[in-house]
Amino acid sequence: MFEYVKKSLLTGVGMALRSKSEIRDLAEEFAKSTQMNQAEAREFLEECQQKYEDARSKLDKRMENAVEEILKKMDLPTRSDIQALNKRIDDLVKQIENKA
Repeated sequence: MFEYVKKSLLTGVGMALRSKSEIRDLAEEFAKSTQMNQAEAREFLEECQQKYEDARSKLDKRMENAVEEILKKMDLPTRSDIQALNKRIDDLVKQIENKA
């Protein structure tokens, strides 16, 4: 039962949608209610924080990908498109300067 509740608490989407302080509070409350010793509670809190960071990172990446896809559908240039064009312009300017 303990492992089931623990896994439920660490669910990725739920972790990503909560704030860091909410996660810490939930972990501390869970540790108290299950009567964990200090070492177990500390380990559990660290695990919760790591899962939070992982879930947040994955959510951010998914959001970036979704925005990029929307930009492609709207036929708008992405940051990488603009950077590539800027590099090409810089290269052309250097070529012109070298010939002059």
